[in-house]
Amino acid sequence: MVDVGVLIVGAGPAGLATAACLTQCSIPYVIVERESCSASLWRNRAYDRLKLHLAKEFCELPHMSYPADAPTYIPKNLFVKYLDDYIECFNIQPKYLTSVESSTYDDDRKCWSIVARDMAECTTMNFIAKFLVVASGENSAENIPVIPGLEDFPGQAIHSSRYKSGKSFSGKSVLVIGSGNSGMEIAYDLATHGANTWIVIRSPSGESMLNDNGLPTKEYPNHWKGENGLYCAGLARRGLASIAADAKNIADDIKSVIGSVSG
Repeated sequence: MVDVGVLIVGAGPAGLATAACLTQCSIPYVIVERESCSASLWRNRAYDRLKLHLAKEFCELPHMSYPADAPTYIPKNLFVKYLDDYIECFNIQPKYLTSVESSTYDDDRKCWSIVARDMAECTTMNFIAKFLVVASGENSAENIPVIPGLEDFPGQAIHSSRYKSGKSFSGKSVLVIGSGNSGMEIAYDLATHGANTWIVIRSPSGESMLNDNGLPTKEYPNHWKGENGLYCAGLARRGLASIAADAKNIADDIKSVIGSVSG
């Protein structure tokens, strides 16, 4: 049983930002990540054309700006380099290939009991934490809707996380389902590569600690704080600016709680 004080689950931008903010507050933590690298979505499951959709000043993580000569809209590879520099700057050392399997709050001890699995060694790890930060990402799992007849579709059906480039679709007919940032940009990429491109858009629906879809039950901007030292970072679907705000709020709140107890 390892007492870690603060356990951060996920080493994507939200988890890294929370770690950096805790470091600035001199609060020790442990950060675990089930993949073999940080920001695996950006490194392994992002299409070639991807750029951040807001200007760089709105896409910085706390306490570190982009290089002065960085373009206004940051491409994927430069953002990954920024994250690597961020990890080095704040000496963030994620425990990779570590998957959290369960977490239970102990009312008597006022702490979280977390069971994780070391996927490399095939062993179980047990953590005790006063604070638990869920930063596993709002897009960590692909979501393909149930479409009658899809199993009999003779063509190729892929999720956007497996799309890389429109080169292989030149001259083909392609239907993109969804008009979010990825859907619109992928449709544009397909068209520029010579694909016959259509896009399906449904009416927007309202979005509300996590519901059945893995998103916060509390509405923004109060979504980040749960009960008993439980937090979530980067799950508001409001981009990197919201991730930065979540990280700062969480670190400041943990610092405040620690201060009130020690004071």
